[in-house]
This record gives sequence, C-alpha cells and structure tokens, in this order.
Amino acid sequence: TFLHPLWQSPLTIPGGTRQSPINIQWRDSVYDPFLKPLKISYDPTTCLHIWNNGYSFLVEFDDSTDKSIIVGGPLENQYRLKQFHFHWGAINDWGSEHTVDSKFYPAELHLVHWNAVDYPSFEDAVMEGNGLAVIGVFLKLGARHEGLQTLVDALPAVRHKDTVIEFDEFDPSCLIPSCPDYWTYAGSLTTPPLTESVTWIIKKKPIEVDEDQLEAFRTLLFTSDGEEERRMVDNFRPLQPLMNRTVRSSFQPQLSP
Repeated sequence: TFLHPLWQSPLTIPGGTRQSPINIQWRDSVYDPFLKPLKISYDPTTCLHIWNNGYSFLVEFDDSTDKSIIVGGPLENQYRLKQFHFHWGAINDWGSEHTVDSKFYPAELHLVHWNAVDYPSFEDAVMEGNGLAVIGVFLKLGARHEGLQTLVDALPAVRHKDTVIEFDEFDPSCLIPSCPDYWTYAGSLTTPPLTESVTWIIKKKPIEVDEDQLEAFRTLLFTSDGEEERRMVDNFRPLQPLMNRTVRSSFQPQLSP
C-alpha cells in the first residue's frame, strides 16, 4: 500500500496526551452551560490563493491583521484565520478525521486559526498549548453546496502537488452550518508536527455536498507533474486515544439522539 511521504519519517510526539482526531462519544460529552456561542467574522478580501501542498488543498488567507477572526465559544480571546482545507476518503464510507459515535463522514473541513493576541506569528502559535483554534465541519452527501462549488470550479488548476492559483473574494463562513451547536476539546494538529496546540471546535451539524463535489476532491493528486500519478484520497489521520480528556458540548444532550 502507498504510504504518503508525510508519514514516512518517524512521528514527532511520542507520549502525547492530547492527540487528534478522536471519536466523539455523544453521551460521554459534558454539557457546559458557560460555553458561549462562537462568533465568526470573515472578510472575503483576505482570501489569497489555493495551494495543493501534496496532502490536501489549502485555501490561504492574509493573516497580517484582524480582518478575519473568530471569538467566543471556548476561546479566551480572538483567533485569526490562516487557512482552511479538507480531509476526504476514496469512497463515501469514510474520509472524516473525527467520528461521532464511531460514524465517519465522507469528508471534514478544517478552518485553522491562530492566537495573534499572545503570539507574534502562526509558527510560534503552533508550538503553544493555546496557540491554535480549529473549527471542524463534517460534510455529508446530499444537495449540491453552492458556496463550495466556487471552490470546486477552481480545483482543476491545482490538480498537481505544488501548484498555486489566485483565489480572492471568498467568504468561508458559507461553509459553516448555521446551527450554533458544537463540541470542544483540547487536541493537536492531525498532520506533522502533530503539536498539542489546538482547541478543537467541532460543529454538530454537517453541511451537505453532492457526489460530484466530493468526486472533484478525489481528482486531485498527491504527486507533482511528471511523477507517477497518485490520487489524493484517504488523506486523514487515524483516530487517537481520548486519554483523560473531556469533550464538552455547547448544547444539552437529547435524551435519545
């Protein structure tokens, strides 16, 4: 089987205690009435480009000012949007990094933010326990997603590894479900360096996308132009042990979900 180069060097966090992703056990999550709603304020003009980095495609933002930020939720101050990307499977039976009651979704969106109040740069924030905040949104099969389609239409131009295209005036809040409910826990990056710097905010409600849109993700390549083609699929990390962490929910659990 193909081992992606990203994982070929020995992994850097032996003995980690807050690794991601995890399985979220609905009934084991603890309702926290003090969790505030998450406030999302993105400026579409901060969107810069799309980059195929050989593991996913990253939509990158200008993070030199506080124009695109999130605040509230479990966070003690505001965090700036740096990039978003997705993880997906070769087929619809799996692809998400997190699971809910052991259920996989076909894909998962990650919006990566950093704490510019406490740290001078993204690179510094990555190394600190409260450095990053990542919003996770599950994608499920259903109706075509109009907001996502703008992005899907641009993907053929970044089919190969290391390709970059300009992509401006995009507001990723269209990819976040309006339902305010979320789970939150202390975790890590899911790609090297796997640092334990992430406050995860996982939205309860998925967004709907259609088969063609998921298929467009799967036409991308892990490989550069001229190399033997390897389709960009199954770019997710396996589940990690919860250890002694609590997953908090912003919503009261239903008696019988």
